[in-house]
Amino acid sequence: MLSRTADCLYWMARYTERAENTARMLDVNHQTSLLPQPSEFLEQSWKKLLTISKLEEAFLSKHDVVNRENVLDFMIYETSNPSSIVSCLYAARENARVIRGKITSEAWETQNTTWLELQRILEARHQADPSRLLEWVKHRCHLFRGVLYGTMLKNEAFYFINVGTLLERADNTARILETKYEHQDALKVLDPNKASDDGTGGEFFDFYHWAALLRSVSAFEIYRQIYSDQVTPKQVAQLLIFNKQMPRSLVCCVNELIPLISEMKNQQSKEIERLLGKLKASLDYSDIDEVFDQGLEEFIEVFLERINHIADEFSNAYLIPLAVA
Repeated sequence: MLSRTADCLYWMARYTERAENTARMLDVNHQTSLLPQPSEFLEQSWKKLLTISKLEEAFLSKHDVVNRENVLDFMIYETSNPSSIVSCLYAARENARVIRGKITSEAWETQNTTWLELQRILEARHQADPSRLLEWVKHRCHLFRGVLYGTMLKNEAFYFINVGTLLERADNTARILETKYEHQDALKVLDPNKASDDGTGGEFFDFYHWAALLRSVSAFEIYRQIYSDQVTPKQVAQLLIFNKQMPRSLVCCVNELIPLISEMKNQQSKEIERLLGKLKASLDYSDIDEVFDQGLEEFIEVFLERINHIADEFSNAYLIPLAVA
């Protein structure tokens, strides 16, 4: 397969997954921002979302005040922001257009229809309900991925799509978890009675914040099936990091990447397999108590560094040189 074709397949998948995960991050922040809380914490929660996405400087070049309305506008509609939902859906559609011959007509029509429907939404953007819009984005990304799974050959093109999806998903699940956990730490500084690490205090406040996080990754019902008790930070982290059956967990993404790379072996893939093997081993031989002893934030930072290094190695081995997100 030509590197240009592989590049478009890979980034089509990554941009689609990024649009969905940006919608998920915004949705959890939007939902929790509606809960009673100190104004200082509310501002910090939106600022942290920009910091985690490395977009704070770009945001401040467009807006003077960090608040819900400005961040939602910047992260959903701002075309100068390459990670905004509009920019991601446009980039996904353009990559799909370039390689229409490598995907099915149903997949192309789904991607194209999403873009056309988005144009109608943009015309009435000031009347749009953020929650409904973000749900629509998630639904359209689900639909596109479902069409791909239901209509495409399980060949090299399909493998590149899946690698892009899983690398982006692992990155974003880690960022969503880090964002929420740091929000709770910030809140404890402002009001120690509001939140607790072990679930023994501030249960009412904790429940709605952690439940919002679980819903943002479609995991609330899964959490209830597995734990059948109150929502606690440690169990949420365990589900999203170590549960091999949870589709968006870090370990599930890594485990699914390994056989895909094995199917795509070339002379440069050995380093990718080595890095993935080391990352899998570090997850397999760790547990949630060790993660919390180390510090969840530090653990996630290390994971993000390693998964993004794997993504860079994959780009160097298979894709167009210097391809950027």
